[in-house]
Amino acid sequence: MDAYPHKDKVALVCDVAELAAMFGQTNDLNQFFHQVVAMIAQHMSVAVCSIYLFDENSNDLIMTANVGLKPEAVGNVRLKPGEGLVGYAFNEQKALCISDAAKEPAYKFITGIHEERYHAFLAAPIVRGTYIIGILVVQDPRPGYFDDNDSKALRAIAAQLATTIENAKLLLSVSDNETNPSLTITSQQVPEESEIGMKMVLGVSISSGIVRGQLMQVNLIDESLLAYDEEQDTNLGIEVFERSLVTSLNQLEGLQAELEAQHADIASLIFSAHILILKDSSFITDIRSQITQGSGPGQAIATSTYEVMERFLLIEDARFREKALDVLDIGRRLIGNLSSYDDAEADYHGMIIMAQELLPSDILRYTMQGAAGLIMIGGNPASHVSILAKALKIPTIILTEQNATNGGHLEEVLLDSDQGRIYFRPTTPVKEEFEATQAKRRRIRGTRKVRNSTFSKDGIQIKLMANINLLSELDTAVKLKAEGIGLYRSEFPFLIRTDFPSEEEQFRIYRKVLSAFPNHDVVLRTLDIGGDKMLSYLPSNQTLNPFMGLRALRFSFSNKMIFSDQLRAMLRSGASRDLKIMFPLVSSLDDFIQARQMVNQIIAELEEADINFNDKPQLGIMIELPSAIEMIDELAEEANFLCIGTNDLIQYMLAVDRTNTDVASLYLPHHPAILRALNTVVNKANTNNVEISLCGEMATDTRLLPFLLGIGLRRLSLDAERIPEVQARIAEIDITQAQLHANKLLATRTIVDIESILNGSSVHNQH
Repeated sequence: MDAYPHKDKVALVCDVAELAAMFGQTNDLNQFFHQVVAMIAQHMSVAVCSIYLFDENSNDLIMTANVGLKPEAVGNVRLKPGEGLVGYAFNEQKALCISDAAKEPAYKFITGIHEERYHAFLAAPIVRGTYIIGILVVQDPRPGYFDDNDSKALRAIAAQLATTIENAKLLLSVSDNETNPSLTITSQQVPEESEIGMKMVLGVSISSGIVRGQLMQVNLIDESLLAYDEEQDTNLGIEVFERSLVTSLNQLEGLQAELEAQHADIASLIFSAHILILKDSSFITDIRSQITQGSGPGQAIATSTYEVMERFLLIEDARFREKALDVLDIGRRLIGNLSSYDDAEADYHGMIIMAQELLPSDILRYTMQGAAGLIMIGGNPASHVSILAKALKIPTIILTEQNATNGGHLEEVLLDSDQGRIYFRPTTPVKEEFEATQAKRRRIRGTRKVRNSTFSKDGIQIKLMANINLLSELDTAVKLKAEGIGLYRSEFPFLIRTDFPSEEEQFRIYRKVLSAFPNHDVVLRTLDIGGDKMLSYLPSNQTLNPFMGLRALRFSFSNKMIFSDQLRAMLRSGASRDLKIMFPLVSSLDDFIQARQMVNQIIAELEEADINFNDKPQLGIMIELPSAIEMIDELAEEANFLCIGTNDLIQYMLAVDRTNTDVASLYLPHHPAILRALNTVVNKANTNNVEISLCGEMATDTRLLPFLLGIGLRRLSLDAERIPEVQARIAEIDITQAQLHANKLLATRTIVDIESILNGSSVHNQH
């Protein structure tokens, strides 16, 4: 029983909705920090709450906000790492719970702030990725006031606030930066209409759809990105700017709320930096000052925006450089709202975004702001960014550097992502033709039918399951009658957000995934970070070959706190139902045993804490490395189930980087070594009576489906939208004929001969 039952355990953890409300009450960054500590103190029923932020330049932990101590302490109390209890918590990077602080050897007395009155001390590191931003501290006069539950709650609060606090810290750093580059931004004329004449460019389609819109290039800081009407601007005053500011704040808070409702798994306060920028008094004050001195609002906004962007870009730290585009977004929104208070004007509504490089958070941000389509230059169809664009169903095309073109800003573009074609300045006949084609495709898609179960021509049941990246894809999987989830890629909430999701956030995500298919198997795969799936908030990985580096299970073993949080969330989410957890990139039996030991350790901790969870999860292995194939007998004996990950298996077996377009022609799923490896794995699994499935692009290759069924695969996991097509193809296949076909392919020695068989053979029932 709690020593202090009045403490409200339910209200200890701050949620995103409350943070959004808090933003609405703040006028500047200092007030924001004060609101944070006041809110936490109220939540945790404590006398004192402080935030210490780490200053890399001075190597000091600086008290940035406080409630309960002398106000003069803010900005003046500074501790070195390792100095005092706060410095100790910083060095150890872990929560610190102390019954009576003054009795600890590490305690440091600070004159004049009256901290010695408060005996109970609890500290939690504020960590974003691998960066430690600072320390969150609560104190109370009653010795022994804090317990383990309070410690967990404070860690959860620190995790929830980490991104927002870091955004505020970065803005403060830039505001305090003495570097003030001299920029002269002259008023911009609205871009003139581009030269007449249609141009068509070929690219690689990522996400289907045909859309028209205006081109918006965001590759470079260029003056036309913040264009405004010079003649109109001279007639506008400070009142118009103030209305634009209020409108912009309301729009952004609305966008964040909408984002939370639609994409709870990946929202992560995407627009929090935008909101804080608008509340940064130095940024807004500078704009106001220019307007009162005679500048038009558009000119003032453009000048201040570019100055702040330049400050961010002058700092080598990638975290600062990422904020430059946030500032650009704000400038565009403010200028757009000077003359119109319609979201469509201030956002990217109806625009085709062209960019050299996009982060996952960028794609989500542009999607939420109404972008009609994306053109990525130099990207790759297999990257997680491409998968995200597909999951969000935003038409996307990738152009190579050679095919890239400098289209004019705001010129009309027709993006035919079904065919991989981009039409700059499309003619009227072209627009009419594609509108008719689009209508026809919609009618065809509307008539497609799918059965509850999938059977071959001779009545053998094949289970078709869905690969899921985002919660938003669950509805499609249910509507198209997927028989469960064969692969939930748990890394997507990590990739798209700007910080690590907490255990509680992951728990809610996994519960939604599991609840979508209460009577079917659902396989939760642990993190597959690395390779082409890099976290923007981790230090840059400069390795020449990231696919051979710290990825997937190796990453989890090297970041055991992250791994433990994920396993806890998965086990808790599976309470009162069957649960399958799968480990990616297992290279040896030792890997699997170590992962299983981690699961057993978490089970013991959850039992001790008396928390509801699944204590008998089925543990599986993703087979995607040559070493795993060599060890398949031993792995099949130990695992509860196996799944062949063909995308990586092909890459590692053939030594072909699947993200490298220069060697794309060598990435061959029908290579004889790949076909024989698949046959070996399926045979060994069946011999050991272990469930075996296959996921990856190969599951939707209609030419290879007869082979897959012929070697004995009866479970396939694929993109849910491909289920009708694959189901129809399976209905044409006779399993007996497929077995003969598979044996023929397995006996074939060359790629050329296999291609000949695939292009010319029939495996339909000939009776």
